[in-house]
Amino acid sequence: MTAPWYRLEDVDALDSPCLVVHPARVAANIRRMVSMVDDVARLRPHIKTHKTAEGVRLMMEAGITKFKCATIAEAELLGVCGAPDALLAYQPHGPKSARLAALARAYPATRYACLADNTASARAMSEAFAGQGLRMPVYLDIDVGMHRSGMAPDAAAERLYAAALAMDGILPVGLHAYDGHHRHPDIAMRKAACDEGFLALDDLRKRITEATGVRPSVVVGGSPTFPVHVLRPDVECSPGTSVLWDAGYAAICPEQPFESAAVLLARVLSLPTPTRLCIDLGHKSVAAENDISRRVVFPDAPELRPVAQSEEHLVAEVPEGHAYRPGDVLYAIPYHICPTVALYDRLPAAVDGRVAGEWRVIARDRSLGH
Repeated sequence: MTAPWYRLEDVDALDSPCLVVHPARVAANIRRMVSMVDDVARLRPHIKTHKTAEGVRLMMEAGITKFKCATIAEAELLGVCGAPDALLAYQPHGPKSARLAALARAYPATRYACLADNTASARAMSEAFAGQGLRMPVYLDIDVGMHRSGMAPDAAAERLYAAALAMDGILPVGLHAYDGHHRHPDIAMRKAACDEGFLALDDLRKRITEATGVRPSVVVGGSPTFPVHVLRPDVECSPGTSVLWDAGYAAICPEQPFESAAVLLARVLSLPTPTRLCIDLGHKSVAAENDISRRVVFPDAPELRPVAQSEEHLVAEVPEGHAYRPGDVLYAIPYHICPTVALYDRLPAAVDGRVAGEWRVIARDRSLGH
């Protein structure tokens, strides 16, 4: 019988806890992503999930040229990799404006852009970028229901877009909207909610086009709404988690073809009672923002029931008469892979069931130091 994809023949070569990446499965997920869209030019995947040069390069080898990122370090990584187009999906304030301007000068082969969602910030960015001799492409950040950042798709957004056209240091080129609040496991219900939110965004684009004579680009969505937005022929889609996938989105988005491509390797530390295991999988090893029941899935040990977690330890209930012993290896799929990756500076890479090098998570730092 074929061993599960995550099992390693040389598991003793790795200390635990660690997060093991499987490059072949990453590449397969990227191919699935590309196959879901009619034109690869409409893909703008987010790199916040993997934060690695290897992940960026695999995407570029698949024909992807546009990327989204969340931090200046991720933006710098895209420049280092020679990515043609990098959207910082963030509104830069203070030193971030100067740092983004420095990246635009240091990596001229990369077209950098950022977000704006109010007049004061747009003016501040205009002054900062103009002072550096730049005119930075800017997307208006539009709130379509998540209520995190962005402005309403109303007349104020139209006015800001028009006003920004006259500002020296920025150039409005499009609209950006993230609808990560649509997480219903029923794809029909998720699509209906997503479509309703998109109507106002599309109407805003039409009004801006009529007023300016130029049709703005639209960057919209994330992993949950990716299969909805790919059906719109004139938007760019931004899946992110799709590259590595996780147990959370596997439950929320069963209609999507992606598969987990990274697995936690842990070991049993002790058996404090006949029905409890203590495992080396604490808060420092896996994203802990969800309820204790939704932090990891043990594919080889579904009977384990996590009941407590601290910085270095995870305690799980187990049936009486179990055969677990200290030192036993456990594999775990994270519920939320993005912040889990950010806990590691290196990911062992597994090829054909054995460790074969590593991926450095270089953009987990706030600066790459280049």
